[in-house]
Amino acid sequence: MKAMVLAAGFGTRLQPLTRVLPKPMFPVLGRPLLSHIFDLLRLANISEAAVNIHHLPNCIVDYFKNDQPPYLNLHFSREEKILGTAGGIKKMQGFLEDGPFILINSDIITDINLNAVIDFHKKKNSKLTLVVRQDNSLEQYDPIEICEDGRIAHFIGASSMNLPDNTTRVMFTGIQIVEPEIFDRIPSGRFYGTTEDVFPQMVNDGIPIYGYLYDGYWKDMGSRESYLQVNADALDGKVQLKGISSHESNGPFILPPVLIGPNCRIAEDSQIGPHTIIGPNCTIKNEAVIKNSVFWAGVTVEAGAKIRNSIIAQNSTIGEGKNINEESVI
Repeated sequence: MKAMVLAAGFGTRLQPLTRVLPKPMFPVLGRPLLSHIFDLLRLANISEAAVNIHHLPNCIVDYFKNDQPPYLNLHFSREEKILGTAGGIKKMQGFLEDGPFILINSDIITDINLNAVIDFHKKKNSKLTLVVRQDNSLEQYDPIEICEDGRIAHFIGASSMNLPDNTTRVMFTGIQIVEPEIFDRIPSGRFYGTTEDVFPQMVNDGIPIYGYLYDGYWKDMGSRESYLQVNADALDGKVQLKGISSHESNGPFILPPVLIGPNCRIAEDSQIGPHTIIGPNCTIKNEAVIKNSVFWAGVTVEAGAKIRNSIIAQNSTIGEGKNINEESVI
């Protein structure tokens, strides 16, 4: 089975950070979001994957040209114009159409077992399987109604099918197993959506599509708060992710959980943590205070600066005595 990872979006809600780095490359535990997605594919024995790209595409291509996963043959699909989810996979039809494939968003963090989803898809003889979850914040998403056997009955605001009794309202996680028949429903060379255009019509046409109900760890990366929370959860072990090696600091004021990347220079009287990640090649000077924050590579913090609940982009400098709280700095 092949896979496609959707990585062409602008990440507007994470500006200004996405002006300098595309969201799929945001580090979690010091590794790009895309690398964590590739880890999921490896565990499902996926050896070929396509990635669609548009915003700051060379950041993605150049990184994985130098650090390509040894188990994964990557193909990049450059979209000169954003094509939408359905338009993006239509562009890669020649690569994907030889069998069912995994389609997954690049801006989520989860440790789901994709093999279990694949087995469910085959058992149900499904033409489309969406991984769904019950969530206390359903109003933030476009809800879906599923039946007791998992069959999807209704996309709220889109499909018009009469609802059966005893449905459950869930939200879509951005993970799906797709049969190649879907390509017959997508026009070529234009913007087209899946949840907006294709999936509701499949429901209306009586095509068997199912929801795989997942209750494990999942979070999207749509905001600064969720990005910080994912990194904190990973430090706490609430989600199982592979991170960069942590280099211990000799300072007495390190409050775990903390991850410190290689080649960092940290003053012994600085206070770091809890829930803080310091990327590689960072410099933290005397009496700096850093809590619940993520530093990308090459950050310099001058003496006496205080940083809380913030994201500091690569090669940024925080001036002496400056107070940064709940900000994104580039």
